[in-house]
Amino acid sequence: MPLDLAAIHAAHDRIRPMIHRTPVLTSAWLDEQSGDSLAFKCENFQKAGSFKARGAANAVFSLTEAEAALGVATHSSGNHAAALARAARLRGIPAYIVMPSNSARTKVRAVEGYGARIAFCEPTQQAREEACARVLAETGAALIHPFNDYRVMAGQGTAALELLEDRPDLDIMLCPIGGGGLLSGTAIAAKGVKPDIKVIAVEPLGADDAARSFHAGRLIPLEQAHTIADGLRTSVGARNFPLIRRYVDDIVTVSEDCIVAAMRQLWDVLKIVVEPSGAVPYAAILEGKLARAGRRAGLILSGGNVDLDALPWGKR
Repeated sequence: MPLDLAAIHAAHDRIRPMIHRTPVLTSAWLDEQSGDSLAFKCENFQKAGSFKARGAANAVFSLTEAEAALGVATHSSGNHAAALARAARLRGIPAYIVMPSNSARTKVRAVEGYGARIAFCEPTQQAREEACARVLAETGAALIHPFNDYRVMAGQGTAALELLEDRPDLDIMLCPIGGGGLLSGTAIAAKGVKPDIKVIAVEPLGADDAARSFHAGRLIPLEQAHTIADGLRTSVGARNFPLIRRYVDDIVTVSEDCIVAAMRQLWDVLKIVVEPSGAVPYAAILEGKLARAGRRAGLILSGGNVDLDALPWGKR
């Protein structure tokens, strides 16, 4: 399927009964500190705890009855896994999930809670793909890739549609990037609705393949990821990269210390739980990666699935 604004609108119509329309929060104190007017799209309040509920629901409910009959499968560190398990349960079909052995326990429990069948693998991209291929061969299930799937990208783009409906005055939109599913959908939705808006992706410095690829003009795979932002420990997808190059204005990186500081400040000021991957866009503001320009900025807080037993600050 082509990925364009019409596809994203169609996805929104399809999934509307199965998702939350998440709120947009603001803070006068954060605005004063940043020099910008910040609008936070709170996908941490989404079904299954992240924006992934959007793409998974769109992909699962786009399948024909014949395609869905044997179930769905994927590999994921957690948020897409939980979202796909939930979508499969809503449609009444099996879900087979390959998860890295270092996945956060809170995310494993969520997948188990939706009734999916989990197979664990070594925490590398190659191991994930090989294990998923075995599951597909054994079950005949339909692959719903976490990001390298146009149906998933279309679903993810619906968050940006809602954000611009609520805040049509935005000048810039900031979005985290791992594989690029959220960014692809966000950029196409944002530019389709408002062509002059700037779309900036933010990535951990310890998993910076997207930034290096974007500035080199070619895909550079991620060999190893060293970041607390577990949802962003993956390489950009082959289908995502051309869309990112076409529609995204820039990709910036942020340090681990700043991701932790951003996460803590969002918890403290907005009084909401945001996971490290979701705090990455605000980390770019906090670390001064964008000039203080009095802009109206929309930030997608992509998820709130935090392992409370492994908080990155303090001790009890």
